[in-house]
Parts: sequence; C-alpha cells; structure tokens
Amino acid sequence: MAREQLQVLNALDVAKTQLYHFTAIVVAGMGFFTDAYDLFSISLIAKLLGRIYYTVPGALKPGTLPPTVSSSVTGVALVGTLSGQLFFGWLGDKLGRKKVYGMTLMMMVICSIASGLSLGSRPKAVMATLCFFRFWLGFGIGGDYPLSATIMSEYANKKTRGAFIAAVFAMQGFGILAGGMVAIIMSSAFKAAYPAPAYEVDPSASLPAASDYVWRLIVMFGALPAALTYYWRMKMPETARYTALVAKNAKQAAADMSRVLQVDLEAEPERVVEEKGKQFGLFSKEFLRRHGLHLLGTTSTWFLLDIAFYSQNLFQKDIFSAIGWIPAAKAMNALEEVFRIARAQTLIALCSTVPGYWFTVVFIDRIGRFAIQIMGFTMMTTFMFALAIPYDHWTHKGNRIGFVIMYSLTFFFANFGPNATTFVVPAEIFPARFRSTCHGISSAAGKPPSGNPLDIL
Repeated sequence: MAREQLQVLNALDVAKTQLYHFTAIVVAGMGFFTDAYDLFSISLIAKLLGRIYYTVPGALKPGTLPPTVSSSVTGVALVGTLSGQLFFGWLGDKLGRKKVYGMTLMMMVICSIASGLSLGSRPKAVMATLCFFRFWLGFGIGGDYPLSATIMSEYANKKTRGAFIAAVFAMQGFGILAGGMVAIIMSSAFKAAYPAPAYEVDPSASLPAASDYVWRLIVMFGALPAALTYYWRMKMPETARYTALVAKNAKQAAADMSRVLQVDLEAEPERVVEEKGKQFGLFSKEFLRRHGLHLLGTTSTWFLLDIAFYSQNLFQKDIFSAIGWIPAAKAMNALEEVFRIARAQTLIALCSTVPGYWFTVVFIDRIGRFAIQIMGFTMMTTFMFALAIPYDHWTHKGNRIGFVIMYSLTFFFANFGPNATTFVVPAEIFPARFRSTCHGISSAAGKPPSGNPLDIL
C-alpha cells in the first residue's frame, strides 16, 4: 500500500496506551451496558407481567403469561437484534462508523421509553405494543454490536487491541448487574410504600397497588445510560482505518488521529490508493478463498455459544423456581417475587458473570483468543452435563447451593471464554471495508428466534 496510508496506520499500531483509549472504552462500552440491561431486564419482569395482566379475578393462583405471549415478549428483541446486526453492520461499512453510531444509541433511548409506556385497553394490546417497541429496541441494540467492536478495534494499538475490545464487551456484565440492582431497588421501594400480605392470606392483595409502575420504570431506566453517552459518541471522530482504507483519505485520517491521540502525524495531501488486486468484493471468490473459513468459524461459534448463553440469561427465573431456590408464586406477593428473582440474578452476575468478562480482558492478549475460546466451551459443556445428568440430585433441598455454584460457573466460563472471544475475533480478522458487515453477520448467526424451552413442559 501507499506510504501515506502506512504512516497513519503504523502510528496507530504502535501508539502508547493513553486516556483517549480508556475514554473510547467507556463511551463504546456504555452501549453494551445498555444492550445487556435492555435485553435481559425482561426476565426480571416477565412473571410480574403475567400477574398484572393475566390473573383472573377470584383465581386461586397468580396469573402467568401464556406460552406464546411469554415467548414473544422474551424473544422479540432478539429478532430485532438479528435484523439490526445485519443492517447496521452493512451500513457501517457503506457510510462510515461514526455516521451510523449515534443512530443505534438514539433508537435504544426512544424505544426503551416507548416500551415502558406500552398502553392498551386489553392485556393483548399492551403485550402487542410492548413487543413492537422491543423489536425496534433490539434493532438498535443489534447495530451496536458491529459498530462498537469495529470502532474499538480500529482505535486500538496492536499490543492491547484484544483487551480493549474485550473491555468494551465486558460492560455487558455491568449492564446485567445493573438490571438486577434496579429491579431490587424498585421492588423494595414500592413494596415498602404499598405493603401487601402473601397470596395465601389474601388473594386480592397479592398484587400490591402501583405494581404496574414497577415494570415500566425498570424498562425505561435503560434509556438513561444511553442518553448520557450520546453526546460523547457524536464527538468521536471517524476511525483512521476506515478513513484511510475505505474512504482512501490519508490526510483526513492523520488529522483526526493527531487530534485525539498523542502522536505526531503529518497530514499528507495525497489520497490513498490500494494496491492492485485488493479490490475483491464481499462474497466474491477471492473473499471466500481468503476469508470464507474465517466467516464460517465466527458464525458457527457464535451460534453455538448463544444457544446456551441466551437460554441461561433469559430463563434464569424458571430455573431458579424449578430447583426451589425461589419460592412458589403463591407464597409471596408480586413485588416480593420481583425482588427475589432480581436478588438471585444479581448474585449470579456479581459472583460469576462480571468476573468472567474481566478475566478475559486480563488474559486475552497473554494466552490468546483460541485458547480462551476452547477452554470456555470445554468448561461450559462439563458443568452443564454435571448439572443435567444428575438433575434429580440437584433439585433436593440440601443440594441447591451446589447447583447454584455449578450453574454460576457456566456463566463464568461463558464470559471467560466464547462469549467474549466471539465478539473480539470478527473485529480483528476481516478487512476494514468488510469488517463491520462481517461482524454483523457473525453476531446475527447467534440470534435465532427463540422461546422458553420450559413453556412446553
């Protein structure tokens, strides 16, 4: 390639780690904080929705969401995420990372608020409105995957690139943790303000007053972190690698990076011209020859990982109830149930989910992507078999703590393993002009429409 191009890119590769790198991690990472909060907070309120909208007056037990409604409410955001990953991934390569970066964040802000304002005269109308806005919420979340990964990859230096991309993704753990903490605070506050006896004592009082506000406030809180970081996202310049390699303007790339990084780059007036033979298209024979196996690897591993990862996260409440860690619904009022579910999920996130992400950040550039990914898949498989084969053993009351510990370890090794590495690798392995698109394809492969597997039981 031309000398002008190499000057700015080489400077980025060898640049010292500095404040702007950490600023970029926080700004890009807050998108993933919001993503995780919005995607997984639905598991905290699903049972509350059933109590509010599907309890029949005079019934002997609290209402639950019908299986089809439960699957739709829980899974529709993932359908939107799949669509957003493909669309915004492609758009990020066509228009540039910066031009579409704010679109995804603003869509998340608007749809988080709109989801909490879902209204209707009948339960089905409320659920339909909620599903509509959660689809578009997922659409915006989907766009954040390829764009955040690509931007961080293209800002980072070579030495710590894996750690920086993994750190952006690690904010997902804090988002999961925040969802549980917000649900604990909201349920506790409203439970104190509107006390109600347990269900066996008074069925009519099992749904404390103002319970409808709790799920709406939990959902709408997801708009806050996204809104707070919107300004800083818009201030981030286009990445030098996109400007130099795709827009072919080394002068602008040098000027942008000189402004934000502590490197002395001369703003060359010439435009970058790629070497002859580099202009192959996406899915061309040349692309398939060079990157076909790469794309197959990134899509297949992401698919295999997300089957387990999303099932675990979205349906924790059902697993906790099945083993008796959370009491039966009739033993507590609606807000007490939200509190107990949130407390259990927060404990799992604090002890296993969050540490797993940061173990990857620390070790990814030391032991490598492949080693972490294989180790994570192996350990997840081992612990899942250890839970599933002697399942009756773990459901006994005296063995529940052992179940929870082993179940937590599956989360730890998902995140100190394939959940992080599947995000990092596509941002590094593909050419700049296809990077966002290929990352979107890879991540979309892990978002098949899914429902609750326990609905059929």
